[in-house]
Amino acid sequence: MVQTEKTGMSSEKFSQKDFRETLGQFATGVTVITTLDANDGSPVGITANSFNSVSMDPPLILWSLARDALSLSHFENAEHFNVHILGSDQEELSNRFARQGSDKFSGTDFYPGGNNMPVLKDCAALLECRTRHQYDGGDHVIFVGEVLSHHHNAKDPLLFHRGKYASARHQD
Repeated sequence: MVQTEKTGMSSEKFSQKDFRETLGQFATGVTVITTLDANDGSPVGITANSFNSVSMDPPLILWSLARDALSLSHFENAEHFNVHILGSDQEELSNRFARQGSDKFSGTDFYPGGNNMPVLKDCAALLECRTRHQYDGGDHVIFVGEVLSHHHNAKDPLLFHRGKYASARHQD
């Protein structure tokens, strides 16, 4: 439905392009989600801005992945995953993990975390998670993770707004 300016009422036409622009008004953080291939143990990762906190007790977060993503089966079969909240200086890392088909970890500084999942270095924050639930989300799958460990630093976060990167500067 498209809301008309004059009346504030919705028309019958629904434009996905307009809907995307409407959602683009909401600034989001940028994350890279990592796991391991269940078959060969190789690292898998994707850029996602569909991340959100869910609950403090128990500590739960969620994120979603498109059903047509090449890495979907890796995350659907993963017991654990890591969420890296990117810093304002990590656009290149975001772009690297947003690409399809390339070896995203080649030349990337990472190490195995507490759950053995890949941890990217120097991010603004890290959440190491156990997969708790998976839900149908239309053209996406929604993953809910239980946070097993976490840490953060004072780095400003990388944001995404109106289809472009942005940053927030905190004044302490």
